[in-house]
This record gives sequence, C-alpha cells and structure tokens, in this order.
Amino acid sequence: EKKRLLLGGICCGVALATGSTLQQFGIMYTTVGKAGFITAFYIIIVPILGLFLGKKCGLSVWISVVIALAGLYFLCITDGFSIGKGDIYVFLGAIAFSIHILVIDYFTQFNDGVKMSCIQFFVCGILCFVPMMLFEHPEISVILYAGVMSCGVAYTLQIVGQKNMNPTVASLILSLESVTSVIAGFLVLHQNLSHRELIGCGLMFIAIVLAQ
Repeated sequence: EKKRLLLGGICCGVALATGSTLQQFGIMYTTVGKAGFITAFYIIIVPILGLFLGKKCGLSVWISVVIALAGLYFLCITDGFSIGKGDIYVFLGAIAFSIHILVIDYFTQFNDGVKMSCIQFFVCGILCFVPMMLFEHPEISVILYAGVMSCGVAYTLQIVGQKNMNPTVASLILSLESVTSVIAGFLVLHQNLSHRELIGCGLMFIAIVLAQ
C-alpha cells in the first residue's frame, strides 16, 4: 500500500513538473491565447489515451469534447493560426498534463488523495527547484503564490475531486480555466469581453453541462 502511494505521488510529480515546464517554455515563444488553446487539447488527448486503458466515454461526452474545442477556439484564438516552436512545446506539455490526469485517475482508486498530493509536490518541487536556482533569479513572493495557490491548493483539489470520476469529464471541467481567466479579466482587470469570447464561454459551459 505504501509502495503504491509512493509510486503514485512520484508519477504525478514527474508528470506535473514536465507539463508545467514545457508549458512555461512554450509561452516564451507563442501568444498566451494560443498557449491556452493548445494546452486545453488534453480534453481530446485524455479520452484517446483512455481508450487504450479501457476508459470508454459515452456519445454525449465525445460531443462535449468537440463543442469545448470549438469554444476554446473562439475564446483563445483571435488572429491567424500558425504553428511555431513555442506551440510544439505547449502541445508536448498538454500530453504531459493528459498523462497527469490519467495517473491520478488510476492511483486515486487505491490511495488517499491528500497524502498522494503531498508526495507529488515534494517530487515536483525538487525537479523544478534545482534548475530554478541554476538558471533563474526567483522572487520569494512569486514562489509562494505559485507554489501555495496553483500547486498546493488547486492540484490537491484536483486529486481529491477526480476520485471515482471519468477522466475525460474531469479534463472538460479543468478546461474551464480558460473561461474563468476571461471572466476574471473582466471583473478584476476591467477588460472588455468581445462577442467572440462570449460565444466561446457559452460553448464551454454547454459542453460541461452536456458532459455531466
């Protein structure tokens, strides 16, 4: 039991560190909108990988995936779409995040989610700390915010929430980060919502409701 808990935490930590690192490298060479759209490709990668693991989805979930992709396109892509070096990094990161979701789905059947989450952060922290100290000049406020809020709170809730949930539905719900970021920009930063973004938000919400 302890070996399985340790293995689950290590696998989650490696997948999370890999996905986050590839995503952040990719954002250096592409736009935030494209990065958000490509990252959310895990909503199609997860069910495809899940098929090989015996995780089948109903027709309504597959329809939801298509609607969500359309919504993300309206939400994130404003100019012409082309593929560059940064986009490839972000797509590889999306594959890593997909593996992360499927690893959580498998190991939460046997392990306590909070304990596994603690191991995940320890592993992810070590993997990211060494190159951070070698190549960057980090600020403690940024480390605390990203570490405590993004990783500590969000990814712990993901592990706990994913227990007994279809991983494809989980990936659809997680893709709502694109919607909430647009809404937060409107409410907090007073950024205007375009008609395109409103259509994207609407399609995303329809997809989530249909999947549920």
